[in-house]
Amino acid sequence: MNRFSSGARIFFFCKTLPECRMYGISRKIGIYAIIILTGMIVGSVLYFRFNPADSPLFPKCPFLMLTGLKCPGCGSQRAVHALLHLDFRAACSQNVLLVASLPYLFLLLAAQVIRFFSPYATFPVRIQQPAVIWTYFAMILLFWITRNVFGF
Repeated sequence: MNRFSSGARIFFFCKTLPECRMYGISRKIGIYAIIILTGMIVGSVLYFRFNPADSPLFPKCPFLMLTGLKCPGCGSQRAVHALLHLDFRAACSQNVLLVASLPYLFLLLAAQVIRFFSPYATFPVRIQQPAVIWTYFAMILLFWITRNVFGF
């Protein structure tokens, strides 16, 4: 009898370590998942509680400080703060690319989860095709150029 057979759930769908291994989940991956989720929760609380524009806790953009030009990520911290406060207008005014990219980023995350549990699924392959990735990269470059030329 192993130490996991006492009925304590490791994940929501498996009770014992051998059962989790049947799903292809190792203990190391479970620990990594817990660490990542904890980091995301702590980060969300920090971004919700403190405004990145006013707090010295958050770093400033080194590209902006060195060149005076905005990078594609400039304003992302303030946009995350605004999104956590459900202020979509302020989030879009800080970094519209981040707000527009959220559905695609969630699809990429979902593709990784689907790939983890079902290696033969076709959805992760379709969402991560080179044409999709290159199109997204071109959108980032276009946003970078237009935000510095037109000043938004």
